[in-house]
Amino acid sequence: MSETKTEVRFKQVAIVGAGAIGGWMGVHLSRVGAQVSVLARGNTLQALQKNGLQMHQGGELHTARVVASDDATALGVQDLVVISVKAPSLVAVAAQVGPLIGPQTVVLTAMNGVPWWFLQGFGGSVAGRSLSSVDPVGAIAQALPAPHIVGCVVHASCSVDAPGLIRHHFGDGLIVGEPSGESSPRVQALHALLQEAGFKATLSPQIQKDIWYKLWGNMTVNPVSALTGATTDLIMEDELVRGFISNVMLEAKSIGQRIGIPIEQTPQDRHAMTRKLGAFKTSMLQDVQAGKPLELDALVSAVRELGQLTQVATPFTDALLGLSRLQARGLGLYPAQ
Repeated sequence: MSETKTEVRFKQVAIVGAGAIGGWMGVHLSRVGAQVSVLARGNTLQALQKNGLQMHQGGELHTARVVASDDATALGVQDLVVISVKAPSLVAVAAQVGPLIGPQTVVLTAMNGVPWWFLQGFGGSVAGRSLSSVDPVGAIAQALPAPHIVGCVVHASCSVDAPGLIRHHFGDGLIVGEPSGESSPRVQALHALLQEAGFKATLSPQIQKDIWYKLWGNMTVNPVSALTGATTDLIMEDELVRGFISNVMLEAKSIGQRIGIPIEQTPQDRHAMTRKLGAFKTSMLQDVQAGKPLELDALVSAVRELGQLTQVATPFTDALLGLSRLQARGLGLYPAQ
């Protein structure tokens, strides 16, 4: 995928997963002249075809006219494909997006947790390994080849009021980077586009570190909230729960050290940041309450697998995964054994 700086253009943009984050990004990108398409189905598809993509932000309703279809072939090859779906649905989604991807298409993965490409060109002694916890049979890697991927970490809070109608709460940060760490012409052009579209976009020299740092908080508070039904303020107030979370974080910190992404902070430093959120309901707790599949594999199973690969013992992570998985299976929100 070689190109010169002047050849990198992102006029044709497809959003795959027009939920909270994908919808938010789609509205912003449409403002700077991108021709935005959305791959959607069901009620979301109908709403997009009738009303366009809509977003409440700053007391105003913003509307983006988009081309929406449930058939990727109808949308055609894109310059940029934004993948913003929950991890449990990615295998099915990846199988559908082939017609969107041409030789020069950039695939931007704006998702939570450890992605399937995490160790491609990175990871020290485990570099190049695939992660069966997030891509069990390699179907995602085959459908979304590594040379197309640019990583993205989202720091924003959005929700879905109704199909095709997004509400932005706070935050507008996007961190983007090549998995290789290279400052390529395409990632520079993408960074510039995101800034022009109104995001606080940062170009990362090591996107895996940014992914790992965000995961460091999400992998604990999310499943604990799903297990207990508690908001983040109550979780942080309980000394025993906070201590358990700290031990999980120390295991993940040791793994990060082994693969080249050390974290300087202590768990207590991160807890102080979490406390500032107040009575915040995590996305995983919202998914439990809505009866949606849980992202346990991308947030927790992947950390356990990385511990096995790097020979870091993870008894606290294992306990968190086991309890969360058992609960989710009982609710029908995680695959049976």
